[in-house]
Amino acid sequence: MKSRSAGAVCALAFASVCSASDFDLQGHRGARGLAPENTLAGFARALAVGVSTLELDCGVTKDGVVVVSHDRLLNPDHTRDAAGNFLAVPGPAIVDLTYEELRVYDVGRINPASPLAAAFPDQQPVDGERIPRLADVFALVERSGNGTVRFNIETKIDPAHPEQTVSPLAFARALEAAIRESGMASRVTVQSFDWRTLRLLGALAPDIALVALTDQQEGEDTIEVGKPGPSPWLGELDVDDHGGSVPKLVQALGAKTWSPHALDLTPALVAEAHALGLAVVPWTVNEPADMERAIALCIDGLITDYPDRLRAVMQAQGMALPAQTPVK
Repeated sequence: MKSRSAGAVCALAFASVCSASDFDLQGHRGARGLAPENTLAGFARALAVGVSTLELDCGVTKDGVVVVSHDRLLNPDHTRDAAGNFLAVPGPAIVDLTYEELRVYDVGRINPASPLAAAFPDQQPVDGERIPRLADVFALVERSGNGTVRFNIETKIDPAHPEQTVSPLAFARALEAAIRESGMASRVTVQSFDWRTLRLLGALAPDIALVALTDQQEGEDTIEVGKPGPSPWLGELDVDDHGGSVPKLVQALGAKTWSPHALDLTPALVAEAHALGLAVVPWTVNEPADMERAIALCIDGLITDYPDRLRAVMQAQGMALPAQTPVK
């Protein structure tokens, strides 16, 4: 009898234990490994590859427009000014610019001298890309004709730097209004490491599903198990009031999905989260072997910079693939 490959064994294990039909393939910042992040070109690339969810980040401008950007301050690694020069230092902050002032910056190419260029050598530049409004992303999807793809929208706000964004309440109100105006509320989830915005949005819009982002890696810990008082990231919730259990903390928040750092996951934690009725969608996994290991934990989805790689892994395991919908 021929021995099965590790991939085949993994596929059989997944098929026998886990549900593959609703696996959530999320393109991180669109498809950051392939196209400029958080741009219309990047989201179009993700739609063409075929994802079930567009993962993206947002901020709010000085004049209250919700725009799509990972960085609170304009990032020199991929931002050029009106003269075509890469910024020398971070800034200005999005909250200090009107939407029209923000539109002069080009975010379609990585600075070749930056570490980001080495991290994403396959990203194809698209010169002239601007920081889009959230409304522009919704409109792009409408043009694609894809009536099922979802949007996982992160609020980029940091409790340690209140001057760099609008307040949590203003952020939640602006985001809810932008989602309502699009008519996309049923296809949106809102995620954040800063649970203040999640708790406020949950009160303002209980019909919009929440996703709890967590990170317990050294130097990045937003949970602070065993430390006195609540973490400033958690909106006055304290993990130690829930026995140090992050899944129970997520349940207390009222989120339906837990999105942890992939290295924080264990089979026991996935099982605990599922027993509490939570979906588990870790971030951000880019290597096929790591994708296979994560899928073997019976997670519900995966966030990746390379949706094409994840599709290939899913296809090899006989998992259902989301539709491909090219759009200009």
